[in-house]
Amino acid sequence: MSSGSSDPLYWMRAILASNRGTLMELGISPIITSGTIMQLLAGANIITVDQNVKEDLFAMLMTLGHAVVQVVSGFYGDPSDLGAGICLILILQLFLAGVIVILLDELLQKGYGLGSGISLFIATNTCENVIWKAFSPTTYNTGKGTEFEGAVIALFHLLLTRSDKTRALKEAFYRSNLPNMMNLLATLLVFLLVIYLQGFRVELPVKSARFRGQQGTYPIKLFYTSNMPIMLQSALVSQIYLVSQLLYSKFPNNFLVRLFGVWEPYEGSSQFVATSGIAYYVSPPHGLYDAIRDPVHFVLYVAFVLTASALFAKAWIEVSGSSPRDVAKMLKDQQMIMRGHREGSMYKELKRIIPVAAYLGGLLVGALTVAADLMGAIGSGTGILLAVTIIYQYFEMFVKEQAEQGGLEAMFF
Repeated sequence: MSSGSSDPLYWMRAILASNRGTLMELGISPIITSGTIMQLLAGANIITVDQNVKEDLFAMLMTLGHAVVQVVSGFYGDPSDLGAGICLILILQLFLAGVIVILLDELLQKGYGLGSGISLFIATNTCENVIWKAFSPTTYNTGKGTEFEGAVIALFHLLLTRSDKTRALKEAFYRSNLPNMMNLLATLLVFLLVIYLQGFRVELPVKSARFRGQQGTYPIKLFYTSNMPIMLQSALVSQIYLVSQLLYSKFPNNFLVRLFGVWEPYEGSSQFVATSGIAYYVSPPHGLYDAIRDPVHFVLYVAFVLTASALFAKAWIEVSGSSPRDVAKMLKDQQMIMRGHREGSMYKELKRIIPVAAYLGGLLVGALTVAADLMGAIGSGTGILLAVTIIYQYFEMFVKEQAEQGGLEAMFF
């Protein structure tokens, strides 16, 4: 296995970049793939990483590979019905879209902006989806008359055109065939809740062992691992979906394949969803009604998400250089000590706090994702969590750019 950068998020960025062609066509749902799993394996020294191979080449190869698999698996229709020409055009479109995003990411990585281009695309994709579902002027004939797709526009349109205002309000808030106001309010609620929880942290007092009088704090955030637990969990699930759908398209009557997952078009759309098997039980229910109708599926899904998020959070701090031992070493190298603790006891104090923050943060991120999906938030629980945490990270980066250089507060914001 090879890589082209010493960046600890290299594998995640490379594979995410390779999937941007798919993402640009399909939206936020398949946003996380096997790159994060590779990052875990590389960090745990299960696979070796060659730092001499160019990242762009690897990302482009993965872009082409995923584009081919997506088209061949029948996601856009039966390849035999589409024809070789259409399949080739689809693969080319997905590949070129991925290359464009790779180049945009490189532009930011070279210092012409803040953060990662991939992260910016993820946040923009989700925000664009929310804005479109709220204010889309597209109209549909639902059998009850013409309705607007956008939830806010539909609210005013229904109130102006329907004589029964109470029924119009009820339809605007609870219509099932198009985005409604409850979906929009649930999305805003999750946004605000995640932003509120981002502020929870434990401030560890630190001081310089070299310069007397210099002191500050080292924050241990509640979301210590940020959005990585749900990204890793989503990477695992997306790979299950990809393999299961590909196998089912080729061997729909095989018992083991059906045990892995059975895929059928979702009611009222052309999108395929898992209806049984492992892929079904690790997929979120389509709202509260589906959760009540199949409580076994809901319980297993919640247990899977919470357990996976907590375990991935613990694993991530060990491979990303943010474990208690790594933080203690970093502070020691910078000649910093915790006030009230000797150098030898600093690691014990960090070990008492950091794993708890990682586990609890992972559980909360998983719970918020489940809640967002259950309330019918626009996009998906995973997409919203990723967008909010990425936007918050950009805010922090902007503040650090504006802060005075050299002070402890600027260093440990």
